[in-house]
Amino acid sequence: MRQYLNALKYVLENGIERKDRTGVGTRAVFGMQMRFSMEDGFPAMTTKKLPWKSVASELLWFIEGSNDERRLAEILYGTREDSKKTIWTANAEADYWKPKAKFDGDLGRVYGIQWRKWKSPDGKDTDQLANAVKLIKENPASRRIIVNAWNPGEIHQMALPPCHTFFQFFVANNKLSMQMYQRSCDMFLGVPFNIASYSLLMHMVAQVTELKPGEFVHTLGDAHIYLNHFEQVKEQLSRKPFPLPKLWLNPEIKNIDDFKMEDIKLENYESHPAIKAEMAL
Repeated sequence: MRQYLNALKYVLENGIERKDRTGVGTRAVFGMQMRFSMEDGFPAMTTKKLPWKSVASELLWFIEGSNDERRLAEILYGTREDSKKTIWTANAEADYWKPKAKFDGDLGRVYGIQWRKWKSPDGKDTDQLANAVKLIKENPASRRIIVNAWNPGEIHQMALPPCHTFFQFFVANNKLSMQMYQRSCDMFLGVPFNIASYSLLMHMVAQVTELKPGEFVHTLGDAHIYLNHFEQVKEQLSRKPFPLPKLWLNPEIKNIDDFKMEDIKLENYESHPAIKAEMAL
């Protein structure tokens, strides 16, 4: 994860301070890229603890095509009880989203809906993820193996417009690689989570298409550190990384829709303690 730490350090030392939507303010750099070869190990952050179960459960929730925050709680905790909070709870409860509605977990047409139920002009749903898997199997040289979450016509129907906006697959030498473009990149809290999530997705798609996982390429648009995260960033940069862990997927799973939490494990993961920081909304 030296690639990530170097990028974090670069933003801290070279970023430009800007106002932002949350009112907190950021130090930002526009346009960066990181590359992670899966031969080096699974890119899980080790200089602070990665919330692995949250990473895996959110991805399964996306793949399921759900927009129900309580369904995410069910995948993560096994219950829909309101007391069980997820990383999406604050967005689901935010006044700007449903100011007069009783909390019901509805997040609108967010990631999973766009991945699996993109609304076509004729009113039909397009399953982008299923189409991508089909293309990888049938036409791996295609340059159109893309899943897009940024739907301009439905932004107003989303509790949170997508930060990681689209991803593209690339097949060569029996390996599957993926590039993801992220428009808004919270370098301290969000980006390590996103690196792990999309690397996991790449592994899962590689398994169901009978390919080996190759390289995850992470392209960053507005890469920023919030002004109230500087001390946490400095603490993280002072820590020495541990060796990267390995990812285990249940080899019996052959369909992208069949993965469950018990089919996904991070092995030999060692990390420094978590570093708490407030998420800007």
